[in-house]
Amino acid sequence: MAQTRAPRAARARRAGPRRPTGIGALAIAVVGILVPGTAYLVARRPRLGTAVTLVSLGLYGAAAYLVLRQRDAVIGWALDPAVLLWMIAGLVAVALAWVVVLVTSYKMLRPLTAGPASRTLGSLVIGVLCFALAVGTASGAQTLAAQRELVTKVFAGSETKSQTRPTIVPKKDIWEQLPRLNVLLLGADDGADRQGVRTDSVMVASIDTKTGNTSLISLTRNFMRMPFPAGTPLHEKFPTGFWDPKLPPGQEQPEFYLDAMYRNIPKLYPELIGPSDNPGADVLKMSVGAALGLQIHYYVQVNLAGFAKLVDALGGITVNINYPVPVGGNDDKKIPPSRYLKPGRDVHLNGSDALWFARGRYGLATADLARQARQRCTVKAIVERATPQNVLTNYQEIAHAGEQLIRTDIPGSLLKPLVDVGQRVKTAKITNVDLDKKKNFPNGRNPNYAAMRAIVAQAINPVRSTKPVPRRTTTVPPTQPKVTTKPDSGDLTSACAYNPGATG
Repeated sequence: MAQTRAPRAARARRAGPRRPTGIGALAIAVVGILVPGTAYLVARRPRLGTAVTLVSLGLYGAAAYLVLRQRDAVIGWALDPAVLLWMIAGLVAVALAWVVVLVTSYKMLRPLTAGPASRTLGSLVIGVLCFALAVGTASGAQTLAAQRELVTKVFAGSETKSQTRPTIVPKKDIWEQLPRLNVLLLGADDGADRQGVRTDSVMVASIDTKTGNTSLISLTRNFMRMPFPAGTPLHEKFPTGFWDPKLPPGQEQPEFYLDAMYRNIPKLYPELIGPSDNPGADVLKMSVGAALGLQIHYYVQVNLAGFAKLVDALGGITVNINYPVPVGGNDDKKIPPSRYLKPGRDVHLNGSDALWFARGRYGLATADLARQARQRCTVKAIVERATPQNVLTNYQEIAHAGEQLIRTDIPGSLLKPLVDVGQRVKTAKITNVDLDKKKNFPNGRNPNYAAMRAIVAQAINPVRSTKPVPRRTTTVPPTQPKVTTKPDSGDLTSACAYNPGATG
């Protein structure tokens, strides 16, 4: 008996530690996905298991530290094309290492005497897990690649030609140089029925970079005699504004409207602008700034024909509709709309309907002014919809839409500080500055720009406050003599509320 037991003991010692059952080996390997290296420890590979476990725990700890304590650094990396490329490579390398650890862990633990059914089941489960890791890695890499493409294609580098972009000297707090950021928002319509691009939507967002409080100023598309800054070639050419004084007084001059300046001035007078990658935007930055008494720092131009894609990428927007809004139609050609958006509270709109909510104007008594009011509400709805969770969930679609739809002269170096300001804007007031349409531009042929500048100067205090402005509904401050403001609240929460029958 002793002789029989001895050989058995020797064989047991040579066989090493007893392996878990087939199901047990599979379970341990699966658990090893969460903490790679633990399966090696179970398989009695202490050095390899300890090394892999420490590396995996170190990666988890570093990721948690970066997310919780180094948010600014992470944002900076996400806005740097070179770092994003390294992040894609690193993500792929980590995923490959993870797959190797998973497969080898199962092979080490799999019983030597496992039958065909057990081996097939184990291989199938491990294969499915490897496939899931590959899909997750591919999705993450695609998201990083989409972000890199967005940053590279949309946001200008230092080589971009512009006659109006300010020179920013890098500082620890860049907003010390720009306590108030003025951004020109352009809605460009370059549809098949248009000869060139017209900017049917012209709006200025004036942002307090400390509090995030934002004032929106809309200009009517048929403004004439738009001024230019003194001392510029355009001012010398058009000292009384952009119009043709040779035509009979009172005659409509559509080719001298505000919405035609983007196309016509660069086409007819390119020598008056200077080198620029987007001369039409530079023209409007100068002219709108002169009209409102503001320095326009940057522009963001959105192609209205593709605006629907951006809204759809966000999952739609929710607005209040106070009166039937036409979808399509042409007043000049007497073509009626195909349908109307029906009035209602908290109406969820897809991209196509959101576009018509922002631009429909057929047959409305105050078509352009009503459209301006809806456009401000559209901006407000997009800001509210762009929550971090929603943006991350739909990021690839949003990034691809942004590549195709947006032009801007905002430099890449300003992206990270802008993200911080954007977070403040989401929780601050967004108000409307009423330019007093009844007094200052009853027909658009000869608007009272001096009166508008007075209103803007009082509504937007250029002196930086040392205390955040509390979030409460406010009214536009009273104006100087001979300048009358609309006696209602400038807060967009009130202006965009459900009020059936209102037309803006």
